Amino acid sequence: MPEIAIVGGGIGGLAAAVALRKAGFSPVVHEQAAGFGRVGADINLTPNAVRALDGLGIGDELRETAARPKYRISRTWDTGEETSRLPMGDEAERRYGSPQLTMHRADLLAALERALPDGVVHLGHKLTGLSTTDSVSLDFGSSAVSADVVIGADGIHSAVRTALFGAEHPEFTGVVAYRAVLPAGSVDVPNLDCFTKWWGPDPDTQLVTFPLNRGEDVFVFATTRQSQWRHESWTTPGDVDELREAYRGFHPEARALLAACDSVLQSALYVRDPLPNWSSGPVTLLGDACHPMMPFMAQGAGMAIEDSVVLSRALAAYPNTEVALKAYQAARLDRTREVQLASRGNSWLKESGNSSAAADAIYGYDAWHTSV
Repeated sequence: MPEIAIVGGGIGGLAAAVALRKAGFSPVVHEQAAGFGRVGADINLTPNAVRALDGLGIGDELRETAARPKYRISRTWDTGEETSRLPMGDEAERRYGSPQLTMHRADLLAALERALPDGVVHLGHKLTGLSTTDSVSLDFGSSAVSADVVIGADGIHSAVRTALFGAEHPEFTGVVAYRAVLPAGSVDVPNLDCFTKWWGPDPDTQLVTFPLNRGEDVFVFATTRQSQWRHESWTTPGDVDELREAYRGFHPEARALLAACDSVLQSALYVRDPLPNWSSGPVTLLGDACHPMMPFMAQGAGMAIEDSVVLSRALAAYPNTEVALKAYQAARLDRTREVQLASRGNSWLKESGNSSAAADAIYGYDAWHTSV
């Protein structure tokens, strides 16, 4: 069996480790953080992602704390008119084999971490260098390791991607995102048990809400155009009054959600172009390291989880590593490119019409059975 090193212990890296162990490999995860903290607030796992996680054996655990939105609703910013309502919940499970689950990101990370035995994840390992000879050498500053296969799952600022292809230069969109979590009982607004997207007067302005913690909390995500703010961190406090002012013309129910927010976190949104190639020799990328998404289709984590499953299947199917990595890329490149570009366009499921077909194309994907 080849020695497999995964750089990055986020959702994609841990999912890859679980999937590879399921396929009979013994991967090692190298994570730069000194420990796992409860960073971030939410994650929206659509049926394609949940189906992949069910195959990893952690779906039942996730259902214990997650919420199951009943519908995916689109509403118009000023009139409140519904322009689409897609059944989720039990109907999504019947149609796609798994439901939509919304939860705290840390709950997913904890479930993935518990699915791995002790010693798989090495903390405090920040990649400082990577070179390829007969095997791949990874330098972590105070230590170095070698591996037969390296998987860069180290996120949007991937050091593995930079080592392979050089530094990339993302483009600032001029759009800033705000996030908050509030108790469901603190606001009297209908459809708190649904995923609801309020479409604003322009593509840069939107408000999204969905339930967390079995419906006890509500996650709020909003975007505005704000060309001067360029910080990409998701842990920077924002100005909740500034956000409310930007939404002053919205429907009263939308404004009530923002009025209930005590505080918000703020981050600038950047776009990256799809990479034409993810691999070089025995080194490859997955998730945000190769196809970082705008958040408008809620597919960033889902695509990384799908990548992990397909990559594990490819490595199990082809004894030759480079053949396996080419098969993995061929299976994933078109789908992730399409989702990456559609997320940037931000019009997906805005209207009814062919919304079921559009949802089927995303939600109906099965990473366990797609051709590799």
